[in-house]
Amino acid sequence: MTTDVTIIGAGLGGLTLARVLHVHGITATVYEAEASATARAQGGMLDIHEDSGQPALQAAGLTDTFRGLVLEGRQSMRVLDRDGTVLFDQADDGTGGRPEVLRGELRQMLLDSLPAGSVRWGRKVSGAHALGEGRHEVVFADGTTVTTGLLVGADGAWSRVRPLLSDATPEYIGISSVEIYLFDADTRHPAGAKAVGGGSLFALAPGKGFLAHREKGGTLHTYVMLARPRDWFADIDFTDSATATARIAREFHDWAPELTALLTDGDTAPVLRPLFALPIEHRWERVPGVTLLGDAAHLSLPNGEGANLAMYDAAELGKALSAHPGDAETAFTEYEQAMFPRSATAATEGTYVHQLLYGDDAPHGLISMFTEGKQTA
Repeated sequence: MTTDVTIIGAGLGGLTLARVLHVHGITATVYEAEASATARAQGGMLDIHEDSGQPALQAAGLTDTFRGLVLEGRQSMRVLDRDGTVLFDQADDGTGGRPEVLRGELRQMLLDSLPAGSVRWGRKVSGAHALGEGRHEVVFADGTTVTTGLLVGADGAWSRVRPLLSDATPEYIGISSVEIYLFDADTRHPAGAKAVGGGSLFALAPGKGFLAHREKGGTLHTYVMLARPRDWFADIDFTDSATATARIAREFHDWAPELTALLTDGDTAPVLRPLFALPIEHRWERVPGVTLLGDAAHLSLPNGEGANLAMYDAAELGKALSAHPGDAETAFTEYEQAMFPRSATAATEGTYVHQLLYGDDAPHGLISMFTEGKQTA
């Protein structure tokens, strides 16, 4: 089987690329390991930035549809001390430039914008290798293959396409997230709902904290952050939800009960998510016929930029390919020369934000950033 444009990964980046190419009359096929669009939960809230995610959606011709997904009021944010004291509270007055949407709904919007059959589900990639003259063969876990003259790895942190370009692998950044949901919170978990407010909550101390978002229908999505070695988490049996929850909660024994309840009153099992990053200056020499976007290219500390950068990468790559028909190498070169410094700058800023969130001055450095009007996390 042969195809001209192959995208690995049906996340926001891969789908945005497929959509932008479609807008320009270029056919692409997206291969995705998941069995279907609903095979797993797609994560929580995303703030879509006016300098990256929003221009990408404009390039995809989806701005109006996107606006219909925005959850009003969710740009509100507050910072609490560990004792529950509100240190900073900013209401959403409708003028913010980072409207919030649910990741799953944004992904479905992109899927719905593509021609039927554009995404091939249940196609887990096991590897890829060069065939020469810019062509590559992608091998799937079921033993089937596809040969392509243009290959884009949009397959995230553990990309199977990245080894064609780079030996770099993500490294643990020293902090992990434990993820929990609380449902119908205004009725069933009123103290936690009051603490979170109408948008986002940051309750922070050096090396730890609670991040929470208000989603739809009274749903609260909590991320408990802890700076601990991976071995520390490995000693916790996360298949035993009650025991795992209790062990994590002990790290917050002296925190306000309305904050710890965002963990202990969870309606879902706690899910451990270790956080990884690639080197800030990650780049590669041009290899004919293949490139990367999003986390596959520049996985960095979580700072609210990842999804936005992936979509922006995708839009810029799609526009470059349409601007250079029949000359993918020029398009790839143009795209990469702009993407490398852009992603390095974002990763450097992410390191700064990470220090504000979990460094020795937390949460006061973050409050200073907010009150000085700098870009938010």
